[in-house]
Amino acid sequence: MEYIIQTTNLTRKYGQLAAVDALDLAIRPGEIYGLVGSDGAGKTTTLRILAGVLSITDGEAWVAGKSLATDAEKVKPYIGYMAQQFSLYGDLSVRENLAFFADIYDVTGIEREERTRYLLEFAQLTQFQNRRAQHLSGGMQKKLALASTLIHQPEILLLDEPTTGVDPVSRREFWDILTELHLGGTTIIISTPYMDEAERCNRVALLHNGRLIRSDKPRDIQNSVEGDVIQLTPENWQTAQRQLKQIPGVLEIQTNGNRLHVLLSPGEGNLSYLESEMERRAIRYSGLERAPMRMEEAFISIVSKLDM
Repeated sequence: MEYIIQTTNLTRKYGQLAAVDALDLAIRPGEIYGLVGSDGAGKTTTLRILAGVLSITDGEAWVAGKSLATDAEKVKPYIGYMAQQFSLYGDLSVRENLAFFADIYDVTGIEREERTRYLLEFAQLTQFQNRRAQHLSGGMQKKLALASTLIHQPEILLLDEPTTGVDPVSRREFWDILTELHLGGTTIIISTPYMDEAERCNRVALLHNGRLIRSDKPRDIQNSVEGDVIQLTPENWQTAQRQLKQIPGVLEIQTNGNRLHVLLSPGEGNLSYLESEMERRAIRYSGLERAPMRMEEAFISIVSKLDM
């Protein structure tokens, strides 16, 4: 099977609004594939369609060789879907939540016990197995949701912003788990607002207003974007940020510790140009130099051209 998920002209409308608009995806088995875009880009709707939760307005979609239009129920055993919001039962313990999802997917007997024991260890929840889900930290709730999603050993994971709202340590631990699943051959489709997470994916789809604007390896997307990223350490970053925004050709300014990353529009500015503009505005700084293009800046640059 060349592609485990493939969509052609996939469209989902709410009235006249196309939340997903003529989307073409081709995802290979075993990939970590990221869906990246701002709010309203169509990430959640796409995942809900692939999970068989939403119907298709137009176009076609195949998951594990089966059509979502005609065999949506047959697709579900192959899929583990983790929604953006915590959707487990707060009054049930960690182990009871796993048992509930095991019942849903008809996982019984010795197999059930072995999978439960494995997932508790895998998600580092063994010592918390008798704690009610509502009393878990945000990071542990996310890991429990993932463990419940994995109880029937799906080939495909659909994860909707799974690390939003958790602390950095929990986010790193969650990605350690995903990496282990990936190495085991699981196909993972993940939507994320974090560009550093997008860089962990084998390939990413950049979505904007429901449409696919680019699908490629993160590094190839970064390398394809023209324009300079300039890094500097301002004496007063708040004042400098306000003044930098007034310089023609400055597309975006991002903070990185006590430094600023300034994205310049291709053809309109470079390091020498920015240096002279800052001098003219008496912006005091140190350490002015070019910086590597990050995924965040690449995405902003690509989207800004669409909105012109």
